[in-house]
Amino acid sequence: MTLRQSPLAAQHLALGANLVDFGGWQMPIAYPTGTIAEHLACRGGAAMFDVSHLGTMRVDGPGAYERLQTTLTNDLAKITPGRAQYTHLLDAHDASVLDDIIVWWHPRPDGAPDVFDVMPNASNTDRVVTALGGVDTTSTRAVIALQGPNARALLDPIFPDAAAVGRFRVAHCDWGGIDCVVAGTGYTGEPGLEISVPIGGAPALWESLVDAGVTPAGLGARDTLRLEAGLPLHGQELGPGITSLQAGLGWVVAWDKPEFVGRDAAIAERTAGVARRLVGITSEGRRPARTGCEIRIDGESVGVVTSGNFSPVLGHGIAMGFVTPDLESGRGVEIDVRGKALAGTIVDLPFLR
Repeated sequence: MTLRQSPLAAQHLALGANLVDFGGWQMPIAYPTGTIAEHLACRGGAAMFDVSHLGTMRVDGPGAYERLQTTLTNDLAKITPGRAQYTHLLDAHDASVLDDIIVWWHPRPDGAPDVFDVMPNASNTDRVVTALGGVDTTSTRAVIALQGPNARALLDPIFPDAAAVGRFRVAHCDWGGIDCVVAGTGYTGEPGLEISVPIGGAPALWESLVDAGVTPAGLGARDTLRLEAGLPLHGQELGPGITSLQAGLGWVVAWDKPEFVGRDAAIAERTAGVARRLVGITSEGRRPARTGCEIRIDGESVGVVTSGNFSPVLGHGIAMGFVTPDLESGRGVEIDVRGKALAGTIVDLPFLR
């Protein structure tokens, strides 16, 4: 299979990035500085990630609002044009999460039709197109995620209109005659922005950010950052057999909305109660639990780890996993890591607040 290339591939190679197969795309996992340094740059300053592998599906015109509103779990009536919303696409039969999605609702001039950019995970783009219709515009743009407490300050001299976009706001911003769509969203637990820029302008914008002192960061750091922030990853904390309620994301479901795909199954689970729930687990030392490790109490299996790694900020191992719903925070557990027991403690998510 031929891997798809980001519009920023040449920039990554020039910076010495280690490129890997990620969801059918060749993407940077880390740069020579290393994942931990990139992680800490995001927590303490500003880092940027090429997330062009994520899908973008344009849904617009008559009926666009109704299609999203009657398919996805969250309630678009809670927001207005010029805002973003996190939502789920559910399986109609068991309410498992087929994809978790960010919807960018473009600002709407008076009398103009609704325009939505639906942002699915890379491997789920075709599935979401099937569910919602629309046009896949992924190949027309790059998406740069600029994240960290200093992100807006470093962006402001280069692209002041974009730097002014607030949290979960969406705006069209002009950069040297190029129309970009900018949203105050991200996946690191830090304040920041995601900039959708037409492919012709993407390399120059990326290089301007490098020159301004923003640290390029790979998808390895993006994963450790989202883990510290307790954010789910589709295919691990969300996916086949995993529901919004089990993942602790019941707030994403508009329970009073009369229609969305999977509503009956989701309500049935809420009534019956979940069979498992997602928790955080901390462990001492640098050795982390890993995906698939069994979680035990007194030798009996009580769950499984879905994500685990070393936390660069906390300085010890952290993990997320599903356990039986009766287990409370503070409970000690053992994690089977390649046949060796790793002591852990169940904690509330996120690990960093």
